[in-house]
Amino acid sequence: MSFGLIVAVSFQLAANSGPVDAALSATETPDTFRAAFTIRLQSANAMREFHFDPRLEPEDRWTLTSWRGEDDDLDEAASAWGSEAAPDGRLFPDDLRLSIGQQVEVDDFGTAWRVAFRHRPSFNDSELDMWIADRVDARAWLDPETGRFLRLDYKLPRPVRGPEGGRLTKFAQTYLLETDPAWGLSFISSYTISFEAKGGFRTIRRDYSATVTEVEFFFSSPDAQQVFEAKQHRITGPSFAGR
Repeated sequence: MSFGLIVAVSFQLAANSGPVDAALSATETPDTFRAAFTIRLQSANAMREFHFDPRLEPEDRWTLTSWRGEDDDLDEAASAWGSEAAPDGRLFPDDLRLSIGQQVEVDDFGTAWRVAFRHRPSFNDSELDMWIADRVDARAWLDPETGRFLRLDYKLPRPVRGPEGGRLTKFAQTYLLETDPAWGLSFISSYTISFEAKGGFRTIRRDYSATVTEVEFFFSSPDAQQVFEAKQHRITGPSFAGR
């Protein structure tokens, strides 16, 4: 029996060049690009499904449509998300270029690139996010043919002492990305987090996922759509504007 051996070609690349730059550009959605979506939040003990639509009245924009089980931590996460000024903003990784920085390490597997980088703080990061960013391994997977990101992974390689005592023994985040066919922009379609912390004779575990089950993208106004189309026309030529 023979086994195929996959050998990666490794090299450094400026983030503002080639497929990496194209993939980053696809994550840079304008502020006027909005989304109505249904999200399923799930843990081992519970499930919550919400629908968000920024076109509705404020009190109707974030609504619970389905639920199962009990999980206070999941409910707290859902409440925090729904109370944001623009919950659909979480679907757009628009600070990724700043987070990746100027230089990346690429492993070319042919049909996919694995891009290693050191996460740099952005305007979306909290103090805890910045603390974790200094300690995790960051990897992105992209399709070099389409110039689009497929996946982002952040993983703690070994247990570390926490910022306020105790130990963070496990931390892993994964984002799956898709591309909207109408506009060519990338969005987060799924997110998972798993972490474990120990301290004070306690062990805290959090494991849950968020999956977009339905999504509709649109611009906040016809003028905003025309501005975006005109910009893409200048970049890619008339074939894009004529879609």
